[in-house]
Amino acid sequence: MKLVTYRDGANERIAALTDSGHYLDLLACNERLASAKPGWFSTMLDLIEAGEAGLEQAYHYLHLQPEEAIVNPGDVDLLAPIPVPPQIRDFLAFEKHFAQAIQSSARLRAMADGQDPDEFVKNALNAGFLKIPDAWYQRPIYYKANRFAVSGPEQTVEWPAYSELMDYECELACVIGRKGRDIPRDKASGYIFGYTIFNDLSARDTQALEIQGMMGPAKAKDFDNANVLGPYLVTRDEVPDPRALDMIVRVNGREMSRGSSGEMHWKFEDMIAFVSEGETIYPGEVFGSGTVGDGCGFEHMRFLEDGDEVELEISSLGVLRTRIKRAV
Repeated sequence: MKLVTYRDGANERIAALTDSGHYLDLLACNERLASAKPGWFSTMLDLIEAGEAGLEQAYHYLHLQPEEAIVNPGDVDLLAPIPVPPQIRDFLAFEKHFAQAIQSSARLRAMADGQDPDEFVKNALNAGFLKIPDAWYQRPIYYKANRFAVSGPEQTVEWPAYSELMDYECELACVIGRKGRDIPRDKASGYIFGYTIFNDLSARDTQALEIQGMMGPAKAKDFDNANVLGPYLVTRDEVPDPRALDMIVRVNGREMSRGSSGEMHWKFEDMIAFVSEGETIYPGEVFGSGTVGDGCGFEHMRFLEDGDEVELEISSLGVLRTRIKRAV
């Protein structure tokens, strides 16, 4: 099932996508049919927390599709599936991206110092200075993103005035469906509710400064609307193999890169098992995969311009579009 959150006037509602492309308002279904707890369908988090019973009821409504609950997508505004997640953790699961990002960081440093970036990177590689740290191969490292800085599909994001280098990141994200702690890896997939697309917008020049403090990204990632999620939250049963999803980036209609979730060194099961060691995870938490190899402009030193439209497409999950507007 493909689930959405939308705004109709002042109200936020959740719905399931029908085969005809309409939205089926789940709370309206429940009000019409009165066959389940109303609280299950108030928000996406409520539905996730309702567990299998809530999801089964949603499928029942999708089968019945009462006419009174059908919504035309053109009449409402689509939001992120979970507009304010309980938590966002973003991982670094793709080896190719990490290796290329390390080299791009070196290029930025060389350019800032007035050196030839190609020569600098060549010498640094020969000297062994640009290797992926051993720690990355030992555990799935991550940072916590600003859960209040979330935006949805088809939204225009204003770039922060303090940054010049605008970038996108094509990521797969899973959404946690059950509360748990100390979860074994072989049981971790059962804690996934579903999947969505994540565009982790990044201010690269700011990030280049912050990373020197060895505390992880802050203003490079945390400006308003920087964490773009959507367009759907696709339930786990509709994604038979999350390790075989094509991940495609287009900017202004031109394909920029193409990769696969199968390239993830660290899987979501690894992430869930690791994070839950001695720590409780909760329904609705978002776990980002990190950027697929070649899936950002930074890896190729090509950055966004004012007015650009970014499309991230992941098979089974749809297309997530975002427009970039430079602050005046």
